[in-house]
Amino acid sequence: MERVYDDTLDDLGDQAESKRGLLRASLPAYLLGAVLAGAYVGIGSIALASVGGPLDRADSPFLIPATGAVFGIALAVVLWAGSELFTGNNLIFTVAALRRRVRWRDTAAIWFWSYLGNLAGSLALAALVVWSGVLSVGGSDEYLASLASDKMNDPVLELFLRGIVCNWLVCLAIWTSLRAKGDAAKLVFVFGLILVFVAAGMEHSVANMSMLTMALFDGAGGDVTWGGFVHNLVPVTLGNVIGGAVFVGGAYVLVARARDTAVTEKN
Repeated sequence: MERVYDDTLDDLGDQAESKRGLLRASLPAYLLGAVLAGAYVGIGSIALASVGGPLDRADSPFLIPATGAVFGIALAVVLWAGSELFTGNNLIFTVAALRRRVRWRDTAAIWFWSYLGNLAGSLALAALVVWSGVLSVGGSDEYLASLASDKMNDPVLELFLRGIVCNWLVCLAIWTSLRAKGDAAKLVFVFGLILVFVAAGMEHSVANMSMLTMALFDGAGGDVTWGGFVHNLVPVTLGNVIGGAVFVGGAYVLVARARDTAVTEKN
């Protein structure tokens, strides 16, 4: 029986050690990488609003598949450009900590600083986009305001559960992109799984950082408030951690251990 997951788990462990090394060597440099990740995910929010606004205004049946299809650019840029995404680190550092490549306190530090940097990058990009005036074209501002209103007023339990499923899908996209051969196959997995989470209305904390603040900075008003921003982000963030850490990272570490034990006993 082949040790089919070891190479992928080792790759994630190597990434974790590299990220930990950067954080220890230079906090500003690490934070810059996290700021970039927040901005890169915000690119997906821009694409979603720009495509979704006109389609929503036209009451198009292609609204959901089209917005789901374009949002995949966010994770693709994060992975290929290189940056520090909090939700990806939920997978990477859980695997590394469970395999004793890093300590749990290293994991907590990375999660804290990557989250903070992602938030800063998301806020900065949201401000740039709103003040540039591009959201006023094609009903993008109205579409974002409607999305933000729904996200800020959904029940906490629903937000939490959607957060779990969302980062399960996102981290599965990262996992499969590491295992796939060739860039074309990697892109199919990334865009396909991201399309599922967007089309199904799942909740991604870093995506919401930019999406919700764009609506706030644009003066959406009504029930789009900073209190609603917190109402959304807290349960979604907790759900994202569980989705990436437990349902992907922890699950594959346990499966790999069981397979390795079976190989050892067979030999």
